[in-house]
Amino acid sequence: MNESPSVGPSNSSSQLADWDSPEDFKPTQEARTVAASRTKSDRIYRGVAQGAGVATLVLLVFIGIFLLLRSSDALQHMGLGFFTKTEWSPQGNPPTFGILAVIYWTVVIATISLVVAIPLALAIALFLTDFAPRKLRRPLTSLVDLLAAIPSLIYGLWGLFVLQPVLVKFAEFLTNTLNWIPIFRVSSPTFTSSAFVAGFVVSLMVLPITASVMREVFSQAPPGEREAALALGSTRWDMIRTVVLPFGRGGIIGGSMLGLGRALGETIAVALIISPSFVISPEILKTGSNSVAALIALKFGEASGLSLSALMAAGLTLFVVTLIVNFLASLVVARSRSGAGVEI
Repeated sequence: MNESPSVGPSNSSSQLADWDSPEDFKPTQEARTVAASRTKSDRIYRGVAQGAGVATLVLLVFIGIFLLLRSSDALQHMGLGFFTKTEWSPQGNPPTFGILAVIYWTVVIATISLVVAIPLALAIALFLTDFAPRKLRRPLTSLVDLLAAIPSLIYGLWGLFVLQPVLVKFAEFLTNTLNWIPIFRVSSPTFTSSAFVAGFVVSLMVLPITASVMREVFSQAPPGEREAALALGSTRWDMIRTVVLPFGRGGIIGGSMLGLGRALGETIAVALIISPSFVISPEILKTGSNSVAALIALKFGEASGLSLSALMAAGLTLFVVTLIVNFLASLVVARSRSGAGVEI
């Protein structure tokens, strides 16, 4: 009887050795690189986009150089005193001017506008993304965005003749009930043309861009996390508090800082409302305030020589501050969880 040959341990071990040899796992061909081929329209679009980006940067550099050259006389004349003095008398003898008080009131007006606008923008964004009926979301969104298209002159006139009488009564109420707080205390009962009124008007101009950024971020919150929170028994508000708001934290901060940049540079509306003042005071309800943009708008028509150079120096300061604010806003949004899909 013929017996089938058995496979011994030596044969199996030799086969395993052959199979485990490194040569068996080497690719037969070298890895090939895949080259992405762009169509003509893609190349044109890419070139136009890159050109627009480069042109924007070049324009910003040219604006900065122009302001620096035109403000050199004022900066050389005052030195660091330009940033530490409050008096504004470039035509005096001797000429003395500084923007410390102007910068102070600019920050005060911008802060008031953000205190009013951010809660409203947050409520509007959450309503449009999570509470509004679907049929009303698009028209309501367009309506909010249309607020940004209203000219600042209209805001200024409306604030001066319609909103100011209401806010004067509100300022009197704050003074009578909260005068133990320094910012609500006034030395004279005059409440018109104040930083308080100007800040409220600017808040309405800041509201559209702030609400738009927040709404865009909230709408990109992961649907899976929303549904999981609701499936676990969360209420609508619990889902917003645990999912939407943490996801959109970067958008909230970024939108607020973009609104701050808009508030710092607002001109016509503030110029129509304020009564120019160059005194630093904590009394935000009292008549008298100022801003860099309003100062330039009000003084530019009659400026010449050193006065014009001083206004250019003020514009350079505002230009640098606005760039810093917008740059910080971009960093905050880019580093947040929601910043990967949001462009501002």
